[in-house]
Amino acid sequence: MTTVVLTIFVLVYLGMILGGLPFLQLDRTGVALLGAIAMIGTEAISVDAAAQAVHLPTVLLLFAFMVVSAQMQLGGFYDWVTLRLAGLKLGPPGLLAALVVVAGGLSAVFSNDVVCLAVAPVLVEACLRRRLDPVPFALALACAANIGSAATLIGNPQNMLIGQTLQLHFGGYMAEALLPVAVGLGLTWALVVLSVRGRWMLADNAAGPAPAGDAEAVPLDRWQTAKGLGVAAGVLLAFLFTDWPREVVALVGAGLLLMSRRMRSSRVLGLVDWELLVLFVGLFVVNAALQHTGLPQRLVADIAAHGVHLDQPGPMALATFVLSNIVSNVPAVMLLLPVATHPLDGPLLALVSTFAGNLFIVGSIANIIVVDAARRRGVVIDWRRHAALGVPVTLVTLGVVAAYLAWRLG
Repeated sequence: MTTVVLTIFVLVYLGMILGGLPFLQLDRTGVALLGAIAMIGTEAISVDAAAQAVHLPTVLLLFAFMVVSAQMQLGGFYDWVTLRLAGLKLGPPGLLAALVVVAGGLSAVFSNDVVCLAVAPVLVEACLRRRLDPVPFALALACAANIGSAATLIGNPQNMLIGQTLQLHFGGYMAEALLPVAVGLGLTWALVVLSVRGRWMLADNAAGPAPAGDAEAVPLDRWQTAKGLGVAAGVLLAFLFTDWPREVVALVGAGLLLMSRRMRSSRVLGLVDWELLVLFVGLFVVNAALQHTGLPQRLVADIAAHGVHLDQPGPMALATFVLSNIVSNVPAVMLLLPVATHPLDGPLLALVSTFAGNLFIVGSIANIIVVDAARRRGVVIDWRRHAALGVPVTLVTLGVVAAYLAWRLG
């Protein structure tokens, strides 16, 4: 049975690397779900054990904040912010700085993927209308959203998983993360400015704006936006100043938003990323089946026997960086959480796995969303163009994390 479990596990994580499996029309979510089905079908794990393997507080917290973000998107909040930002009477460097601050701040509360999905199309079109080259602004959006999302335990899916599994204090984590995130955002702005070399404007013969299509701004609904912001603020205050279970608080907030006389719940729930929730469930089951074989524990012990202790910050940081860029950050975090026992392993996992996502386009869903939104407007950002900024941003910001952790350990 161990051989069967290991084979299924390897195939699932091969799918995480490749984005699917050869000859099958499966994406990462489909691979994870099929892997969980295979584990249950071969009786490598029982149905009851599979249900217990799913960390329900994480799934519920993720779902609840998807509802909150959907409320803000349908209320036109993101489009309103983007258009106000694009209309600021600032030069390109100042506009870029405002974008980095706003994208980072919004991502810390409403999730980097959602912010990029809502902001990127409107931002690209606004840049085209101002005859600004949209590429540096689009890349800055992706990098800043990734970095800013690391500021809290609700900024991205892997942080939610880390916070819930390790039971990290919300305010305590923020105190650890704010300095590296703030410095990282500042360095991102500087690196984008340096990469542009003063060439902010489109060439005179460059194409004009592409048809708006899905970039047409959603009108601001002040009541729905105020309702969403009020619930988000109440949830954050509860996280900071009470010991109430975060998933319960967030679910209550989501429930309040679903009780609307004007906005159909089907519209809100239609924006929930159900595939991501299924991905989480599938990976929980696959990883639990492997844990039951004892192989991961023996592997960690064998590595420790050779002087490499994964529970220590240095090896943990290196493993997080490498795995995040091979299988992506959520699967990487799931693999490493069982050995995260050092007091700083929680912040380390969250910061490194998130910052590592800027390295290449495929390292973060936020990157893919921004590149795809630009492409639909006729703006091509290939992997070389992204890597020209993503690689230095990743290395420099991870250097900041390393310096900060070394100072904390000293």
